[in-house]
Amino acid sequence: MPLNIPESSFQRIVVIGAGFAGLKLVRALKGTNYQLVLIDRNNFHQFQPLFYQVATAGLEPSAISFPLRKIFQQQTNLHIRLTEVLNVNIAEKKVYTTLGEVIYDVLVIATGADTNFFGMNKIAGAALPMKTVGEALNLRNSILKNYEAALTSDDPQEIETLLNTVIVGGGPTGVELAGAIAEMRTFVLPKDYPELNFREMKIYLVEASSRILSAMSLSSSEKAADFLQKLGVNLITGVQVTGYEDDKVMLHTGEFLHARTLIWAAGIKGNLMGGADELPAGRGNRLLVDEFNRVTGQDAVYAIGDIALCESGKFPGGHPQVAQVAIQQAANLAANLRRIAKSEPMKPFRYSDKGSMATIGRNKAVVELPFLKFQGFFAWLVWMFVHLMSIVGVKNRVLIFINWLWNYMTYDQSLRLIMKPGKGNS
Repeated sequence: MPLNIPESSFQRIVVIGAGFAGLKLVRALKGTNYQLVLIDRNNFHQFQPLFYQVATAGLEPSAISFPLRKIFQQQTNLHIRLTEVLNVNIAEKKVYTTLGEVIYDVLVIATGADTNFFGMNKIAGAALPMKTVGEALNLRNSILKNYEAALTSDDPQEIETLLNTVIVGGGPTGVELAGAIAEMRTFVLPKDYPELNFREMKIYLVEASSRILSAMSLSSSEKAADFLQKLGVNLITGVQVTGYEDDKVMLHTGEFLHARTLIWAAGIKGNLMGGADELPAGRGNRLLVDEFNRVTGQDAVYAIGDIALCESGKFPGGHPQVAQVAIQQAANLAANLRRIAKSEPMKPFRYSDKGSMATIGRNKAVVELPFLKFQGFFAWLVWMFVHLMSIVGVKNRVLIFINWLWNYMTYDQSLRLIMKPGKGNS
């Protein structure tokens, strides 16, 4: 069964995935003589850098999500299909989905990345990842449910386990989560749950390497660690998590941490669909591409964003899996597709590093720009401005700004709702 895409005399480009890469590519191809088909399982674009604020009750999911059809209302050469890709047949140039099949002339895989549990199945079944809005909501629900359960327990050990949180992974996501939860423990939770002693609640941030924010400079890493420790976060570096059982997080040292809440922010892997796994892949389940983001050995298949791995001289392990790489690759590919239509030579992708940043709670952040490094309150303001301007849609920006302003003035997050699926409120 076809996806009911109208016939066209123009070449058809099928884009799988509406993350940063897919969204940018389709927008950049507006007005071209290509017929575009965008496939995604969701009907909205998700702003991943702020997932942690949904998880910690700072923002509503709708504030960081934007309907695809709203984004592309003025784009006439685009057809959006809400479905899940089952398989890709490279030889026949077909994409098979749960709703049917579509033939392509050019295929662009922009499926992003998923959580990597490194083969630890017990952890995969128990830990809380945060790669989608749904997972961020689930994390919020789980944390709040644990606090509610602690109210009805008379076992001190069980109460401590229900209150404790272990975050695995000391990258920006783990650091930002740890800071947000630590501030909730200080300013919000004692007011919501006066019967519980949150001075007994422990927050652990476990990182396998020797320091947190290892992709940033040593000074930024040390400053972030200092900020977290002042917030009361227990930093454990140079230690690997090896398992999870009976509310115990096992460490490779033989020690364990008591916690019902285990948050996994330790690694990602390429999100491949059926058929695409026959394409050449490298480390992290990422598709091998050349300097034009063309999949190795293919003429009409491209990969951009987190799913793509270009082993260049400057980046022997591939480009960092961050939004700026995805956006820049998409912009370069869109320009190259325009050149192809004009029979002009393509230009290779060259990544321009715009810098890195992470926030560690109220008034605290670390920022590294190509020409400047700074920390503290001004860095926090820069972090907020950059993220606010990166959000799709004026309405979303206004909603986020109001929430941030309210949280700043009241030391409170107002969205502590346990959202249950299904009918009724019970």
